[in-house]
Amino acid sequence: MKHNFRELKIWKDSMSLVKIVYLTTQNLPSNEKFGLISQVNRSAVSIPSNIAEGSGRTSEKEFVHFFNIAISSSFELETQLILISDLFELDTSHCLQKIVEIQKMISGFKKSLIKIN
Repeated sequence: MKHNFRELKIWKDSMSLVKIVYLTTQNLPSNEKFGLISQVNRSAVSIPSNIAEGSGRTSEKEFVHFFNIAISSSFELETQLILISDLFELDTSHCLQKIVEIQKMISGFKKSLIKIN
């Protein structure tokens, strides 16, 4: 069963998070361009990318696998944003709130997929 990822609220919200993260990382020192900035942005992009990739798979089991990768990326991103807040005293609370919302949505969606099978 395939899903149209563009219609999934989780995908839309995670795309919104990517934009917020990119705006946030623009406030980091330029010497972090190839370090923390790059890593944080890649973690953020990984969330909607894995949701989209999973939606094209033919089984719910495969879809759940990509949701697991997406939620893992969200935990990675959460850690990196906490680090940014600690190291650079940059307010990342809005991003962190959005991540927690997305994590809850992913968990709920995964549960609904597992119940289907």
